[in-house]
Amino acid sequence: MNIDSRIRFRHLRCFLEVARQRSVGKAADVLSVSQPAVSKTLRELETTLGVELFDRSRRGVTLTEYGETFFRHAGASVSALRHGIDSVAQARGASDLAITVGALPTVAARIMPQSVKRFGAARTGATVRLVSGPNTLLLSRLHVGELDLVVGRLAEPDLMTGLTFEHLYSERISLIARPGHPLLGRQPFELQEIADYTVILPTAESIIRPDVDRFLTTNGIGDLPDRIETVSLAFAQAYLHMSDAIWFISNGVAARELSEGTLVEFPVDTSDTYGPVGLTARADVTPAQGVDLFMTIVRGVAREIGAGETLVS
Repeated sequence: MNIDSRIRFRHLRCFLEVARQRSVGKAADVLSVSQPAVSKTLRELETTLGVELFDRSRRGVTLTEYGETFFRHAGASVSALRHGIDSVAQARGASDLAITVGALPTVAARIMPQSVKRFGAARTGATVRLVSGPNTLLLSRLHVGELDLVVGRLAEPDLMTGLTFEHLYSERISLIARPGHPLLGRQPFELQEIADYTVILPTAESIIRPDVDRFLTTNGIGDLPDRIETVSLAFAQAYLHMSDAIWFISNGVAARELSEGTLVEFPVDTSDTYGPVGLTARADVTPAQGVDLFMTIVRGVAREIGAGETLVS
């Protein structure tokens, strides 16, 4: 049954009003239509569903068991639709509106540019304030209301109290260097040899640092005598081009450079480092004006770009 083409908003509105009023006549008055029009709409809906939704008597109408079931879902559907319409209207009518979004470096580099561009093209009149930094900092600012939304990796459970997370895709960590790095030509490539070079790692408070440490330990790599710890993407990229350093970073951060060939990924299996990336928001507040629209845009960009990783269907 193709519900989209057979059940329309007028069917749901009519059904819900009759169920609330328990009277076809009263529902007709509220809807400003005739009683025969209400009865006809109800018959169309029942024919489409193949069940009777109401028991009709001289004392009025009452919901059948099928009607009770449909009432719960129909009410939720209409409520969600109205909320969506209100959100769009509020977003389009905003003049001095600003939404503040926290983004981990991986999404700031890959997902955010296109998302912000599309949000601007929607002409909501709203300004996007983009804040990038370590996950712990972004989540702390989200908790106190300084951010409307955080786009990044799923945090540890103790940091997620009072927050909701919507999974968009999963992303792995890559080992990256400049083209022509001496180790790239080794056959076979021995991962342990990276200890002979400068290694750029995320800082201890970075959300991907535990994954990096586990990867190194699993592969028998202990102390790295020549290491740099930073979350500065500009520094790391510049340093790679002037040295033989090796960079541990989320794949999405360097996706453009990898596709253009200005940076190269080592042929290493890092599948154990996959981590969920998504939308984190406060569970106890209604999204501010424009945030719903921005989240929808981020979902679309994530689907289209794919971040070169595993996407949620």
